[in-house]
Amino acid sequence: MPTLSDLVVRHTSLDAADLEWLHSLVSDWQLLADLSFADLVLWAPLLPPSKEPAGGCDMDHGSGWIAIAQMRPTTGPTVYHDDIVGTVVAPGERPLIDTAWNERRICREGDPDWSTGVPVREETIPVRRALPGGEGRFLAVIQRSTNLSSARTPSRLELTYLQSASDLAQMVAEGRFPFSGEEPILVRSPRVGDGLLRLDRAGRVTYASPNALSAYRRLGLHADLVGAELGRVTAQLCYSDEPINEDLMIVASGRAAKETEVESGGTIVQLRAIPLIVGGGRIGALVLIRDVTELRRRERELMTKDATIREIHHRVKNNLQTVAALLRLQARRLRVPEGREALEEAVRRVGSIAIVHETLSHAPEEFVDFDDIADRVIAMAGEVSSAEAAVTPRRVGAFGVLPSLIATPLAMALTELLQNALQHGHPKRLQVVVRPEADRLNVVVWDDGQGVPDDFDLDSTTSLGLQIVRTLVVGELSGKLAIERREGGGTEVTLSIPLPAS
Repeated sequence: MPTLSDLVVRHTSLDAADLEWLHSLVSDWQLLADLSFADLVLWAPLLPPSKEPAGGCDMDHGSGWIAIAQMRPTTGPTVYHDDIVGTVVAPGERPLIDTAWNERRICREGDPDWSTGVPVREETIPVRRALPGGEGRFLAVIQRSTNLSSARTPSRLELTYLQSASDLAQMVAEGRFPFSGEEPILVRSPRVGDGLLRLDRAGRVTYASPNALSAYRRLGLHADLVGAELGRVTAQLCYSDEPINEDLMIVASGRAAKETEVESGGTIVQLRAIPLIVGGGRIGALVLIRDVTELRRRERELMTKDATIREIHHRVKNNLQTVAALLRLQARRLRVPEGREALEEAVRRVGSIAIVHETLSHAPEEFVDFDDIADRVIAMAGEVSSAEAAVTPRRVGAFGVLPSLIATPLAMALTELLQNALQHGHPKRLQVVVRPEADRLNVVVWDDGQGVPDDFDLDSTTSLGLQIVRTLVVGELSGKLAIERREGGGTEVTLSIPLPAS
């Protein structure tokens, strides 16, 4: 399905500022759909490619309309079971859209439409973008379609929803919703069904949904909310001798389009205020409420667990460095060259594992930027090359972010391959080439040294380093390993490692 941006850029004359306004509207119009118990479809004027973009509010719709976005309600039955984004209609095919656009007003005329076998009430709302100086630019039309198949006498809650939806629709037509310059909302803002309060101009509660009232009961409220000044009541629940939080008062009184959280008695409630500004004046506000106590508790548990894991990685890194230091001291005391060399190789192997744990001790998750680890492993391997050879291994390509279950064995495998090439191949050039794919990571380590013998067999090799590499790549990472002579001299080692799904 094409995105809103694709459809606007390819099929309309709307500019970047218009597109940004529509993105803001679509990101928040679930609220309007839920309050309306209705489907929303956003129609933009469809202009021919040869038509020059028009300015102001004089855009033509002579070529028809294109549906650029769609939203279904969570509070009632849908009208459109199929997606209609990308649908094009000709001028006159949907008269209410034309009327709302031409007359710049909300249209509610007409009887229910029975063409689909279900009674549907159609309304249209012109979408206006506010401009400096009080003027506006009309961008599109929202078609609001209500499924009347389950129509009945509305309750007090439903009447409040519908009145609030009517006020929001008027704000859309006047260019007052979405809110220009509104700060980013919290992740997973409260929805209508989570809890809703309607306030008057003075910030007093005129209606409280059962869920909203329950949330305030959990905060410690014993009195009725209706008729109370929400800002003062909320402040009294959350504070005793401490100064009143001004941001909390602003949100709870509905004076600004903001979000906040309040905590009392172990309960955490998220508040989102939506001022209702109709006809140039503030007539009240909606406050959406969501009890996020359990969500925040789980988040805190995850933060504690994450800090514990990072501390464990830090301690493992310190212990590995201690082991490496002990092995290094032992190597210095040995008089047998072969034994000293074996211990030095063990120091480098332990060091490569310590590098991964050091990186994980600073990472917020069990994922690491392996490019940094690879560069440190390559630099550490370069230190074993003789001063006469002066070989500096190089990395070509990027590993990217890898899970720790891959990073640790891969770091050890790279250490072994680089060390083996430098000590036995005597190359002048040594490179690590990374070729990532969607589901695999391909790594080639090549050098221009002596190369492996013609009768080389990986399965029967006696080299401890290559046996370690084979165990890590094939056994632990379920990958493929190939070692062969490189054309022109030298050795080429290819690692192909499967990556987990994102």
